[in-house]
Amino acid sequence: MKKKEDIAKIEKLTKDLEDWKSKYLRALADYQNLEKRIAKERIDDARHAAKVVITKILQVLDVLEAAQKVLNDQGLELALKQFKEVLSSEKVEKIDVVGKKFEPHTMECVEVVETDKEDEVIEEVRAGYTLAGEVIRVAKVKVGKRKVDKALDSETHSTSSVQASSE
Repeated sequence: MKKKEDIAKIEKLTKDLEDWKSKYLRALADYQNLEKRIAKERIDDARHAAKVVITKILQVLDVLEAAQKVLNDQGLELALKQFKEVLSSEKVEKIDVVGKKFEPHTMECVEVVETDKEDEVIEEVRAGYTLAGEVIRVAKVKVGKRKVDKALDSETHSTSSVQASSE
């Protein structure tokens, strides 16, 4: 009789041990997931803060570049070169746009210019930049649109209006 009771106790203790082990492993997994999530949030927060600061700094760079175009000063040229090297070391890269096909994800069209080249960037109005491959400021550009031959255009309108009136 005592053996059956002992066996029952052992089985109950074994079941309790398994339950506690299962709870412990779940709690450990939850804790490890929490640690991972907090580490990811810290990285995301730091990345966001860097993006905000760099975006503000880019406005200063724009002013300095505009001043350099007017002044053409060697000292300012050296300062701009160092400024750009620091940005590059922090993975901030200028988006190359002139002569490229217009891309709405990296560019904002501020003007359409008649030219021979369709959907090609003709001029950069304000530079765009990426931070570690992510666009943090789109480039403002002037985009080319093919010139419409006025003789062909007037023929098209007169032909379409004749067709419309005959219908």
